[in-house]
Amino acid sequence: MSSYKGHSIFALILACMFFHNPLLIALIFIGANVPDFDHKFKKESVYKIIILGLVVFISLYILKLPYYVGLIIVFLGVTFYFSQHRSFTHSIFGILTLTAAISLILIWSLQLIMLVTSLGDHYLLLAILIALLGFLFLNKKLLMIFIPIFFISLFMIKTGEISYITIVLSLFLGIFSHSVLDSFSPAGIKLFAPISSYKVYRNFGLVVVFILAILSIMGHAQVLFKLYEMYILSH
Repeated sequence: MSSYKGHSIFALILACMFFHNPLLIALIFIGANVPDFDHKFKKESVYKIIILGLVVFISLYILKLPYYVGLIIVFLGVTFYFSQHRSFTHSIFGILTLTAAISLILIWSLQLIMLVTSLGDHYLLLAILIALLGFLFLNKKLLMIFIPIFFISLFMIKTGEISYITIVLSLFLGIFSHSVLDSFSPAGIKLFAPISSYKVYRNFGLVVVFILAILSIMGHAQVLFKLYEMYILSH
């Protein structure tokens, strides 16, 4: 199975364990494909990210609008450019850095659009921004599947507003899931790069998967108890 397929499937499994909102599931799915932008074959895409950030920064600066989102996009591209494969972007420090950067890009972009327009449907705006993230981080094969399913799910699954905290958590879970799955490979991952070159392997991944499973069960404990009352105790 191709690397991106494995990471995408694993991310979807984790997403369904913790969330039911299509926006959050989409963020986990996208996040799982982010860390490998430190790979050499992604350099062209990294250049595009840096150029995009510069264009956004210059445009917003000229328009006298908050331009920080452009700087964060540039910072993200530079982070990928200087990272060695399965090193910083796969470490706990890199995971936190990528989560913070992409969260800020998403949240600040939403706030900027709300500032300069009168559009009131924040949910739809966020969905469009997440789709744009998909264009930025997903390859063409994944994108052809992701975009139609994502927008169809928005119309089929009616959910309320989501908070900035859940946006951050879903991105973290997606990005973190990439490193967890890579820990099962023979090469392992440098979990504490760049401070340490110490690698973690399969045992780390197994422990994390076990902990995530327990957390998921705890999060659904109330629902499971209601089902138990409904179908077991009633008979």
